[in-house]
Amino acid sequence: MKCEDITAVLDELSPRKYACSWDNVGLLAGRKNKNVSKVMVALDASYEVINAAVTQGVDMLITHHPMIFSPLKQINEEGITSDKVITLIENHIAYYAMHTNFDTVGGMGSLAAGDKYLNLKDVKPLIFESDETEGMGRGGFLPKPMTSTEVCEYVKKVFSLDFVMLYQGKNDVDKTYDKIAVLPGSGKSELEEVKALGYELYLTGDFGHHPGLDAIDEGMAVIDATHYGLEHIFISYIANYLKEKLSNELEVIELDTGCPLRII
Repeated sequence: MKCEDITAVLDELSPRKYACSWDNVGLLAGRKNKNVSKVMVALDASYEVINAAVTQGVDMLITHHPMIFSPLKQINEEGITSDKVITLIENHIAYYAMHTNFDTVGGMGSLAAGDKYLNLKDVKPLIFESDETEGMGRGGFLPKPMTSTEVCEYVKKVFSLDFVMLYQGKNDVDKTYDKIAVLPGSGKSELEEVKALGYELYLTGDFGHHPGLDAIDEGMAVIDATHYGLEHIFISYIANYLKEKLSNELEVIELDTGCPLRII
């Protein structure tokens, strides 16, 4: 089948027009009329992923995070991104990214909050980009009241993580929470919006020291599960979606290279 046939199926799930203005989604490398029989789905287009795609004879690579964000003035081996582009093109691999369009429509927030992972009840969107989208992130009630430590263990279990990081005031260690806000990816910029919605427990990634201190000063607890931790679920979800839609025409490979961060 043609590359454009696959991108059309992905666009049905999460239309590209709903991506944020700063984002870069869609077919970022390759020809739309390329014949595709084998697809690889990953979170990022790292060298490890691209080399695996080459080795396994993949025709098309699909990731959540776009490999190309800033304009490329030169396409050569001197820059990491441009070198990756060359490798993809030399090996006739088309490259497609679906990022904030997947975050806002048909994707990440509802998936993370759903029964396969957090299993929240009375789920509501956190942040609306427009009236046409489902909104980024989700908030809802936990399966049962828990302390922050218990929620951390729960998050590690359902997302298959080795660790998470917790920002919380020392006097709140024994406090129990009945609801939680979750924003997969990097959510430090949305802290005030989450607090204004009445959430005291916030699950996200890429939070950082100073935003963590601010959250504590505001009486909130923040669980940082890393950027990878809450978004690697994209891989199996998109792979299964493609298998369901194109099962007789396409071989789909899932590649989860794991969290790039280790706590030693």
